[in-house]
Amino acid sequence: MRNGLSGIINSYTQVFFSKNIVFAIILFIVTFFDLYAGLAGLLAVIFTNLAATIIGLNTEKVREGVYGFNSLLVGLGIGIYYQPGVEFYIVLFFISLLTLFFSVGLEGVLGKYGLPFLSIPFLFGIWMVIIASTGYSALDISERGIYNLNDMYAIGGFAMVNLYDWFNNLQVPESLRIYFKSLSAILFQYHMFAGLLIAIGLLFYSRIAFLLSLIGFYAAYYFYQFIGADISELSYSYIGFNYILTAIAAGGFFIVPSRYSILSVVILTPLVAITLSSTAYLFSFVHLSVFSLPFNIVVILFLYVIKFRERNIERLAPVTFQQYSPEKHAYSQKNYMLRFGNLPWIAMKLPFWGEWKVTQAHNGEYTHKGDWKHAWDFEIADEEGKVYDGTGTTLKDYYCYNKPVASPADGIIETVEDGIDDNLIGDMNLEKNWGNSVVIEHAEKLYSQISHLKKDSITVAVGQPVKQGEVIGYCGNSGRSPIPHIHFQFQEAPSIGSKTVDYPVSSYFIQKDNKHTFKTSDKPVLDEKVSNIQNNELVQNAYHFVPGETIRFETNEQGKEDQHEWEVKSDIYNNTFFECRQSSAKVWFKDLGDVFYFTHYEGRKNTLLYYFYLSSFKVVKAFYPDLVVHDKYPLTSYPNRKALILQDFCIPFFKFLKTSYQLNFTKASDQSSKEIILHTKARFGKADNGVNSIDFIINITEEGISRIDIKKDKTKITAIRIK
Repeated sequence: MRNGLSGIINSYTQVFFSKNIVFAIILFIVTFFDLYAGLAGLLAVIFTNLAATIIGLNTEKVREGVYGFNSLLVGLGIGIYYQPGVEFYIVLFFISLLTLFFSVGLEGVLGKYGLPFLSIPFLFGIWMVIIASTGYSALDISERGIYNLNDMYAIGGFAMVNLYDWFNNLQVPESLRIYFKSLSAILFQYHMFAGLLIAIGLLFYSRIAFLLSLIGFYAAYYFYQFIGADISELSYSYIGFNYILTAIAAGGFFIVPSRYSILSVVILTPLVAITLSSTAYLFSFVHLSVFSLPFNIVVILFLYVIKFRERNIERLAPVTFQQYSPEKHAYSQKNYMLRFGNLPWIAMKLPFWGEWKVTQAHNGEYTHKGDWKHAWDFEIADEEGKVYDGTGTTLKDYYCYNKPVASPADGIIETVEDGIDDNLIGDMNLEKNWGNSVVIEHAEKLYSQISHLKKDSITVAVGQPVKQGEVIGYCGNSGRSPIPHIHFQFQEAPSIGSKTVDYPVSSYFIQKDNKHTFKTSDKPVLDEKVSNIQNNELVQNAYHFVPGETIRFETNEQGKEDQHEWEVKSDIYNNTFFECRQSSAKVWFKDLGDVFYFTHYEGRKNTLLYYFYLSSFKVVKAFYPDLVVHDKYPLTSYPNRKALILQDFCIPFFKFLKTSYQLNFTKASDQSSKEIILHTKARFGKADNGVNSIDFIINITEEGISRIDIKKDKTKITAIRIK
C-alpha cells in the first residue's frame, strides 16, 4: 500500500522532475480543478502502476513514478477533451496500458545511450487517442472548459468562484499572466489561479527550478519580441510551457546548476522556439497539437550532444547521482569536486614502505626537466636530515640502500632491465643512465617506472601480475645515480625513460616538525618526508562495514532513552549505504581501504544516523596522536533550513554558507586497554569558524565503535553500541 501510494504521488511530481510530497499535493489539487480530468489522470496512474506491477517491472521505478507520469498527462489531456462515460474509461484503461508500453520501449532504446524518454510516451499516447477518436462515435467532446466559473463552483462554491475571479482580474503584466497560464497548461489547466498554485509549489520544491522556469520563459518572451515573432504563439494553448520544462531539465535536473547551465538555457531557448514554430505548422495539417514535442526534441538532442565532449566537461557537469533536487545537485557536485575532484582514476601509492624524503621533485634541480620533469627522487633521511650513517663513502652507509621497493598499484610488469652494476659513491653510469628499472602497466596509457634499483635485486618478470604494495626489487645505485636513491615517475608509454605525465599520489602522509598531515591526492614536493598510510587494526575494523550487517545503538538524550538499528545495504550500482529502520534515513559511504568517507545523507537532521554521518565524515584508518584531518560537508547537510533558502537561489553563482569537519586522534586514558578515541567537530555558519558547532567523541575498541558522545548547544546525547 505504501509503495502504491508513493507511486501515485511521485507520478504527479515527476512531471516537474521532483519527488516532493508537498508539491505533489498541490499538483494533485490543481488537476481536480476539472473534476473529471483529475479523476481520469488519477485512474490513468493507477491503471499504469498496477499493470507495471502485475507485469513484473522494476518496483523501485514504479514507486518513483517513472512509468506513471506519462499516463497521468494522457489521462488529464483526454479527460479535458472528452465527456466521461463507460466508453471513455475503457479507452482510458487501454491507452494507459499502451503509454506504459511506450515508456518501457523508449526506456530500452534511449536508455542504451544514457538518455531519458521524458514525455515522449505521453505524446504518442495522446496523439493516438485524438486520431483514433475521429472514428469513435461514443466519445463525445467535452464542453466543460467553456464554463470555468461553473467548474470552480462545483469544486468550492462561491468562495472558490470569488477567489478564481479575483486572481484572474489581478493587474499583472501580460507576460507574467502568460507565464502562470503556461505553468498551468502543463497539467491541461488554462487559468492563472492554477498557474500561481503550481508556481508556489515549484518554489517550495526548488528555488533553482523556480528561477530556471522564469529564465526559460522570459528568454523566450523577449526572443519573440526581438525577432518579431507572433507573441500570441506563447498564449495559444499556452504552449510556452515547453520553455519552462526545457529550462528546468537542462538547467538543473540533468545538468548540475551553474552559471554555464543557465547560459545553456538561454542558448537553447531559440532552438525550442524554432522547433515549436516549425512543428506546430506541420502538425496543423493533421489537426494535432505539438504539446511538449519541442521540449523533448531539444533536451534529448542537447543531452546527447554533450556526451561527445572531449573537454570542458566540468562547465556543464551531468548529474551522475539523481537526487531530484537542483539544489542538492549543486551542493553535492561542488562538495564532491572539492573532496574527490582531483582523485585519479587509479589510486597510486608511494613505491616504498616507511618514511622517505623527496630529494628531487617535479621540475628538479638536476635531471627532472623538459619531457621528464614530472618525476621524483626519494631517499631515507634521519631526524637531522642526513641520508647516511657513518662516513657516507660506501653504499651500505646509506639508509635507503637495499630497502624494498613496491608496486604503486595493481598492474602487469611491462619492462624489466637488470644486471647493471651499482656505482661507487660519487660515480655515475651515463651509458645506462636509468640503471636497473621496472615499468608496470596499470591501465591503457598509464605506466609507472621505478629506476636505479640494486643489481640482481628485481623480483618480478615481464608479463607477471603484481598487487599494490608487492615488492618488485630493492633500492640501489645503478645508472645516473651518484648516491643510492630511487627514481619514480608516471608515463604513457611502456619503454624505460619514456616522457613523463603529471599524475598524483593518493592517500599519503607528510611529516613535518613531528606532525603528520594527510593528503588525499597530491604531488609530493622537495624536502617533504612522506609515507603511505599504515592502517591501525582497531580503526580499520571499526570502519569496515559489510552489506547485510546490522548495527544497533541505544541512546540517552537528557534522560530519554531510545534504540536505533541500522542495516548496511548495497544498491544495484554497488553503492553502499546505511539505512535506519526507525527513521528510514540513509547515508552513503565509500571505503577506499585506508580512508573511510561519507558522501551523502538523506533524511531528518536529528537522527543518530545523521550525527554519525557528521562525526565520521572522513576517517583515516591509521593512528597518529598528532594527526588532524579536515574536510567540508556538502550544504545538503546544513542543519538550518531557513539559512539555506537564500543560498539556494545563489548557488549557481556563488556560495556564502560554510561548513567544516575536523578530526583529532587521541589515546584512551588507560594505556593498557586497546582503545582509541576520536574527537571530531562539525561547524556550520557564514564563516569557516562557524556559528553553530557540534562536538563528538567516538570510542573505538576491539568490538568496533562502542560509544558516541554528542554535544550540541546544551543538549548531550550518549549512544552505546549494543548487540
